[in-house]
Amino acid sequence: MREVAMESNEPTARFSVVVPCYNEEAVVDHLVEVLTAVLPQVDESFEVLLVDDGSSDGTLAALRRINEADPRFRYFALSRNFGKEAAMLAGLSQARGDAVAIIDADLQHPPTLLTEMVPLLEQGFDQVVARRTRTGDAPVRTAFSRLYYKMFNRLVDVTLQDGEGDFRVLTRRAVRALLAVGEYNRFSKGLFSWIGFDTAVVDYENVARAGGETKWSMRSLLNYGIDGVVSFNSRPLRLAIWFGTFISVIAFLYAFWVLGDAIINGNDAAGYVTTICTVVGFGGVQMILLGVIGEYLGRIYLESKKRPHFLLKESSDGPSATPVAVLLGPEHEQFLLPRPSDEHRA
Repeated sequence: MREVAMESNEPTARFSVVVPCYNEEAVVDHLVEVLTAVLPQVDESFEVLLVDDGSSDGTLAALRRINEADPRFRYFALSRNFGKEAAMLAGLSQARGDAVAIIDADLQHPPTLLTEMVPLLEQGFDQVVARRTRTGDAPVRTAFSRLYYKMFNRLVDVTLQDGEGDFRVLTRRAVRALLAVGEYNRFSKGLFSWIGFDTAVVDYENVARAGGETKWSMRSLLNYGIDGVVSFNSRPLRLAIWFGTFISVIAFLYAFWVLGDAIINGNDAAGYVTTICTVVGFGGVQMILLGVIGEYLGRIYLESKKRPHFLLKESSDGPSATPVAVLLGPEHEQFLLPRPSDEHRA
């Protein structure tokens, strides 16, 4: 028997704000103060979804206290640290608003900008993206970032703009599109571009953290960049084939040269250094190519498991209303009732 979705009797809000939180005890109270002052200027009917991503400090306790003081600030706690991608996805899956914003807890995404972004939805846009300048960033980081985006846009079919991140406002239709994409290895920047829809951009100046320390190290940024390239195309595999072919041609040409030299000049057992360099060089190339292939095989392995993207252990909605896992992918869309706002925009 086909499962039928039932309409929820939970209170709704016209505007939702999703905030992933990981060890943000130092800034979360200030965040709530700012949002409490700004969001009524955006829409009187709002909710804030604070998603604790397995924090090891007092973030979850602070979220419980915030919810007790103001029920408009809902909280969700993941069972462990699943990463920012999963925390954003958890918030999007539980948001009730007709429009949903995603911001960082450290206030580097200025909430006051929402007063400029949300009205653009009324002009027919389904995504309004905040694009930051790189004022104040280290020159080396800025150079590498621009180089990455240039390389990324050459390799993949979607287009990313430097400075555009997770800070954006989405219509309910765009949120449903994101939730219908069920892949396990998610690169949200690419997915935001992949789903399409009309998009507007609002520029803003770079803002320093309100407190605490950044969770992004150079290593994590590098891994995140690799995830982006691998998640949206198979060209590295094609490049591996071409690179391997090129190296093979060079090797055969070198072999013919060595054979000709031996015939003409004789073989005096020279070439030890050349042999060692060649063996080491080819060994390195083989390891790189195996790494590329292994990266794709590993992703196929993870996708085949079909594990949930995240698990919820607690929420302000109470145990009976808190799902442990959320159905995502094309099946997610099948069990949703259409909203009047969606029918009006379609």
